[in-house]
Amino acid sequence: MNDIPDFTRRPEHLGELPRLVIFDWDGTLADSTGRIVTAFQRSLEQLSHPPLPDEAIRGIIGLSLGNAIAELLPDVDVGFHDALATEYHRQYFAIEEPVALYAAAEDLLKGLGQAGCLLAIATGKSRRGLDRALAQTGAGDYFHCTWTAEESQSKPHPAMLEAILDYTGSRPTEAWMVGDTDFDLLMARHAGTHAIGITHGAHPRERLVAARPDWLVDHLAQLNDAERHEPATVTKTSA
Repeated sequence: MNDIPDFTRRPEHLGELPRLVIFDWDGTLADSTGRIVTAFQRSLEQLSHPPLPDEAIRGIIGLSLGNAIAELLPDVDVGFHDALATEYHRQYFAIEEPVALYAAAEDLLKGLGQAGCLLAIATGKSRRGLDRALAQTGAGDYFHCTWTAEESQSKPHPAMLEAILDYTGSRPTEAWMVGDTDFDLLMARHAGTHAIGITHGAHPRERLVAARPDWLVDHLAQLNDAERHEPATVTKTSA
């Protein structure tokens, strides 16, 4: 007998659209996991280190860069760790092709905003990287606040979500965390928010299922299929 819930069915406890929807960026709203893998492999090559399996690199997407390197290469010395972090930033920002949103992302953000949801980002990216991506995609104006791992602690620690909840004056039960990795889902669990996984990003479906999300979707458009409510307001000033 299979006692694993069907995470693909929207659970009744999610109710209508929430007051606050928090998104991961890479692999969730932005189709950018491939460029992360490319930049990491190029960085290893520049430092004369053998390449790693692409799937291994995809597996650490979502962590802060320091934590990602430590996870992938636990035995390297501090000097190589720091050199790799520096080289990764150089390689990533050398990629001239603009970051692209997934096809349904802008319609989703627009629809959620019109429905009255507050929108935020919690990402393992650097502040520089996120700000460049938001400028390239033109998506920055949709978000009430954004948090990066540089300004907090790396996923799956809940600090980023706690900061966003505090800034927006929201309770954990009023928020959805949407992400493509189990780091996102575990962070949501630790913060007490609802955890929603999406399957088109870095982590495979079975890894997302193992994190036991409230809901698992294949397409961003599925998140905009709910009852509308009055617009939420934010009373706090910008941090």
